[in-house]
Amino acid sequence: MTQTVTAAYDSELKAQNAFDELVSDGFPREALFLDRQARELKVIIGDSGQREVEEVLNRHEPAKLWSRPYDNE
Repeated sequence: MTQTVTAAYDSELKAQNAFDELVSDGFPREALFLDRQARELKVIIGDSGQREVEEVLNRHEPAKLWSRPYDNE
């Protein structure tokens, strides 16, 4: 099942750094959505990659991290 993993950060820099790390780790930019104003990073990922994404996001100290099933409608 595809998930949307979202991390909310207390600074735009943390969100940007998490985004940059995911890109450098090979995650496609098309699956990453950085909202600078809200300081949130959303990642659309299959179950097999969810753990790795959460580990990267957690390294950048999010204020909150959650996931939910991806709804593409």
